[in-house]
Amino acid sequence: MQFSGKNILIVGASSGIGLATARLLHGLGASLYTASRHQSAELAELSTTFLPLDVTHPFGTALDALPEVLHGVVYCPGNIKLRPFERIPVEDFRGDFELNVLGAVQVLQASMKRLKKAGGASVVLFSTVAADTGMAFHASIATSKAAVEGLTRALAAEYAASGVRVNAVAPSLTNTPLAAALLNTPEKAEASAKRHPLQRIGEPEDLAYMASFLLSDHGSFITGQVLPVDGGMGRLK
Repeated sequence: MQFSGKNILIVGASSGIGLATARLLHGLGASLYTASRHQSAELAELSTTFLPLDVTHPFGTALDALPEVLHGVVYCPGNIKLRPFERIPVEDFRGDFELNVLGAVQVLQASMKRLKKAGGASVVLFSTVAADTGMAFHASIATSKAAVEGLTRALAAEYAASGVRVNAVAPSLTNTPLAAALLNTPEKAEASAKRHPLQRIGEPEDLAYMASFLLSDHGSFITGQVLPVDGGMGRLK
């Protein structure tokens, strides 16, 4: 995969999957634009144009510095709040929806004209294995990520004629800072690994490679798909 001469926006690149994707695309020659509330020290080590952005608030002119042509957008902010349904405040459902869905909507509405000018651009959103496979205590995140999957298919249909592909990646538990509380002992990590048919949890690079493939010319015949990268958890027993 080569990205020389391609402008890619990654929202949520300060850590985890977003950072791994930024590192991979940087090494493949992409011109990177990264947006998040704060620029981490790890992200600062890369050669990117950083744009301060809180996706849960109106954007204003935050993305005006993007180039006239965008070849790809990756949207990967997220959170993990697992609680019994009856103990999840409605405000948390609303917050997850604002972060996962409305944040993506705002980014894509601000980016679409630039994407259409590329003559073949790609959008990668992130869902979760829990949106398709029922899992206890995942009600809020599963609800908002299911909406992301609906958005993926609707936008893929709407913009296919414009040459903009839209896909989503659906990971299972991945070894990122967001998952630290679920993996902070050897016993927790081992139990999580054993729940996967492949007997391990995901690493950020697993998702970064899939996202980069979908952004690349190698993925040019793929759109409207939700692609699981979940160690078999969503389909195998």
